[in-house]
Amino acid sequence: MYTSLWAFEEDQMGQTLIGAITDYFREGNSDSEDSELRFATCQSLWKHVKLETEQIEEDLNTQLFDNLVSFLRRSHSEFQEKTAEWNCRMKSREIPTAALVLGVNVTDHDLTFRSLSEVLQNRVTPYVALLQAKDCPGIKNLMQKLLGQLMNCYVDVDSSEEDDYVQTSQNRIRCSMTSLITWYESVTKKTDFETPSKKRTSSRHWQSPPVVVIFKDMESFTTKVLQDFIVISSQHIRELPLVLIFGIATSPMIIHSLLPHSVSSLLCIELFQSLSCKEHLSTIIDKVLLTTQFPLKLSEKVLQVLINIFLYHDFSVQNFIKGFQLCIVEHFYTQPLSVLCCHQGELKTRINSLSHNQCENIRRLPSFRRYVENQPSEKQIALLTTDSFLKETVQRLLEDLNVYHENYFPVLRCLHVFTSSLPKYPLGKQIRELHCACLENRVWETEEYESFLQLARMLNKCDLVTMLQKCVEILMSSPGKEFDKTVEKLKEFLTQFQKLEAEACQERDESVSSQKELQKKTDLYHLQKTLLELKESRRSKKLTKFEMLRFEVVDYIDSVVRNYLVPADHKTLHEIVYFNTASVLREHLNAAPRVALHTALNNPYSYLKSQALRSDGGSISNKAPDICIVYKLHLECGRLINLVDWLEAFSTVVTAVEGPNADAPSSDQVDDVIHARFIRAVSELELLGFIKPSKQKTDHVARLTWGGC
Repeated sequence: MYTSLWAFEEDQMGQTLIGAITDYFREGNSDSEDSELRFATCQSLWKHVKLETEQIEEDLNTQLFDNLVSFLRRSHSEFQEKTAEWNCRMKSREIPTAALVLGVNVTDHDLTFRSLSEVLQNRVTPYVALLQAKDCPGIKNLMQKLLGQLMNCYVDVDSSEEDDYVQTSQNRIRCSMTSLITWYESVTKKTDFETPSKKRTSSRHWQSPPVVVIFKDMESFTTKVLQDFIVISSQHIRELPLVLIFGIATSPMIIHSLLPHSVSSLLCIELFQSLSCKEHLSTIIDKVLLTTQFPLKLSEKVLQVLINIFLYHDFSVQNFIKGFQLCIVEHFYTQPLSVLCCHQGELKTRINSLSHNQCENIRRLPSFRRYVENQPSEKQIALLTTDSFLKETVQRLLEDLNVYHENYFPVLRCLHVFTSSLPKYPLGKQIRELHCACLENRVWETEEYESFLQLARMLNKCDLVTMLQKCVEILMSSPGKEFDKTVEKLKEFLTQFQKLEAEACQERDESVSSQKELQKKTDLYHLQKTLLELKESRRSKKLTKFEMLRFEVVDYIDSVVRNYLVPADHKTLHEIVYFNTASVLREHLNAAPRVALHTALNNPYSYLKSQALRSDGGSISNKAPDICIVYKLHLECGRLINLVDWLEAFSTVVTAVEGPNADAPSSDQVDDVIHARFIRAVSELELLGFIKPSKQKTDHVARLTWGGC
């Protein structure tokens, strides 16, 4: 459903397809009122989220791509200038190679390499080839793909096993390094003789640009293919400015594991490390989810599902974004009141246009019911009977909800400043962990929060001052309008710490002078009295001024947390802007193949949606696929299944409710067909791993599952 809903690009598809998708979005809802507006809002929201995430990824990759361009510039300048260093490299036949470590998030590599290829083509060279291991099982296939991409020519896959040629627009070219060098010399010479008006790429590309070959999944390439290509290329490095880029998911040591020293010594390798996928995810969460820029928010359970899939399954930021996209679609698809999940500028108009049925939907919300119960009786009657009064109240409540978010996120970041630097991280090291804890319940009622307060009351002055300064910066840059007094109070604390520092310096000076005075005294009585006073002051263990101020700071931070970090589900009308159906997300995103298999075989109607497959209770329909019939029959058996009895039961189900037919085949023919269908279904069931042949009895099979799924 969701794949078909989003399987289009607005800039490539016409209005006809958009209209069809809008109709599907409307017809799939039990409450189709305002479905077109909800779809348009959903589409607009996802468009902005997509632009924001793409910009974030571009910003994060900028430094990495700049370093790669600089590496290519250094390698290429040595080739162009024919310096002594390049001559030395040519003698050793070393190929400039960039080892690009991207991490294990393999599903994100395609997007990264596409962006890298575009950057190189725009800023360095038009000659960039992107190779995958599945397309290059042999050196001949690799050369075909390489020349095909560089020359923009056609590669005949069917004939690739018979010869090693590629078909250009004019003639067929043999796939060899010599052909590549000849072609490169011809295209670079042609560029040199072009008129200045035609040299439109001179500002972007260099003279005699390098040929960049990117191995997207270096670990998956056959060792012999890599060795042969590197050895062949090193022999022609004098004529061709070749640069290799290895995409590595695991460790740079894989290069030396795949290639012997005689081959790896032909590479001049420089290591490049991409940003950690966890850091990338933290940036996405910080700039997309922990902001008031987008009206839709995720509940604690939903966010935890997405994070768990990321941490325990794929480490893919792109899959996390796709999961967020699914949340957007599901929220606007199933929640009739999601029409109010919009920016503040559009809110008043949409509230005023609410129908009576939508007002009734608002009255049914659990959070709104709690709100009505706490109002005076006159106001309760007005809220439940008068739509105009309800709309005014809803507008005010949604504005309050927006103010809540404007205050929540800055205070959350301030609390994270304190918690992220404490030992053992009682409330989590990442802000996403703290955010989930605050959404789940009142964070100040947890044991972890008590541990945080105890540790915060032992912070040294330097760390405490640094944290307060960061909090002041966060609150001053936030859109919240209620932080003026808070900022003023934090600045007052900073001023008091400065005064304490000055007083401490003065006390140290006085202590030094008193010690000197004490040394001058020779009266035993005065000396004994002074020592007793010092001893008594140490026994009393009075709090110092710094300790008292530190307690005051921590208590004030605690009061701010209790005031602003109230869980979102305690706020009225939170259902409109929060998506909280985690079960739907698990159903679509969590990998559970065994459960899906059992559901498909036990109840094929759930996937095929054919009315003929509907069955009452535990009955078996003869209209079901053979494998479904065999599967349901095998659930009724024990550990060992008699094939003869199983066949008889299958035949009984298949031939049920079939009346006499004059044109029907003979009974022997029917038996043969049923026998063949049964054998095929049993073989399919064995392939899926539900049964296996038994050595105890030749006419039995052993069941590999027990108790249903």
